[in-house]
Amino acid sequence: MSGPRPKPDSSLRPGPGAVHRAAVVSRRYAAALKSHLASRRQPSLRRAGDLGHQAIAAGLGSSDLAKIHEQALIRLVSSGDSPQTMDGKIARAAPFFIKALGSFESNHRAAVEANGHLSRLSGSMHRRTVELAGAKRQLKREFVRRKYLEAALKKSEQHYGELLLKSRYMQEHLHRLSRKILHAQEQERKRISRELHDEIGQTLTAVNVKLATLKKEAQVTTKDLKKAISSTQRLVERSMNTVHRFARELRPPVLDDLGLIPALHSYMKVFAKQSGVHVRFKAFAGVEKMHNDRRTALYRVAQEAFTNIDKHAQATLVSVTITKAKRLVRMEIHDNGKSFDASRLAARKIVRLGLLGMRERIEMVGGTFSVESEPGKGTTVRALVPLGGRG
Repeated sequence: MSGPRPKPDSSLRPGPGAVHRAAVVSRRYAAALKSHLASRRQPSLRRAGDLGHQAIAAGLGSSDLAKIHEQALIRLVSSGDSPQTMDGKIARAAPFFIKALGSFESNHRAAVEANGHLSRLSGSMHRRTVELAGAKRQLKREFVRRKYLEAALKKSEQHYGELLLKSRYMQEHLHRLSRKILHAQEQERKRISRELHDEIGQTLTAVNVKLATLKKEAQVTTKDLKKAISSTQRLVERSMNTVHRFARELRPPVLDDLGLIPALHSYMKVFAKQSGVHVRFKAFAGVEKMHNDRRTALYRVAQEAFTNIDKHAQATLVSVTITKAKRLVRMEIHDNGKSFDASRLAARKIVRLGLLGMRERIEMVGGTFSVESEPGKGTTVRALVPLGGRG
């Protein structure tokens, strides 16, 4: 067995060149072989192993070492040696050469083992590379999924933010609407109270005064009694007309008794007489088959539309048509008066109680409501209501 590897000689460190290193190894080998052959006892072969390691460190191969051995042996064998002496030197030099050559064998085994270890490491690295590639793909899929979830979450947050803003706007809208409704109710009550007090109250007071006068005159003389009674009857008739007008405005009996068409015809007749606006009316009879709630909604829309026309439009002609469109009833009220910008009102969030009330009434019975108004073309109020079934 060879001993522990010696540390490389400092003279064999990289730097002098391959030729110089080979020459140094050749001189040392020749000297060591000469000492080996000159020894009378069984010499140690450790020096041969050291020289083999030095040759490897110098970058020499096994053929280079064989050439060095051959050259050293030729110089050590003289021509005057007998054949026996020459054979003895060659025989004794053989173990030295084999021991030096053994370093190459051990180095080769170490290289084979290192190569096998490297192969195993390469296989392990390949498996790790495949595993890392799979992990990278999985991480990439997870990254894409996270990105998708993040985008979905962001979109959901944006959607819920919009819903929250919309709900806040609707809540504010309802608050404004409630205030406007309360204000409108209070104004309507004020108007009814004032008209009851001013018209009916004063008329009934005048009737009472007339009756008292008649009572006194009847005791004295009957002259002009008939004329006084006629005057009193006119006051009573005026009071009755006022009461009837209030009744029609609050809930016309003809709507429940005769239907939508007679109620609208009666209302438009009074409107045309009082306002001087010419009214055209056309309707199909099947509208009376609708549920009472839907007919009432159409009547109220028409009533509010005519009120707006009287207050704002300054129109000379109003056309009202009620037609059938598949399973819907379409009511259109068009006037040739002043128009307004409906989109501007919506953009500025201006709430007109009349328009809002009309829309609410139609949507409550499952219909749709719209208003179109253009300069020079007047205004068209349109309501679509289901003819039968549920809205």
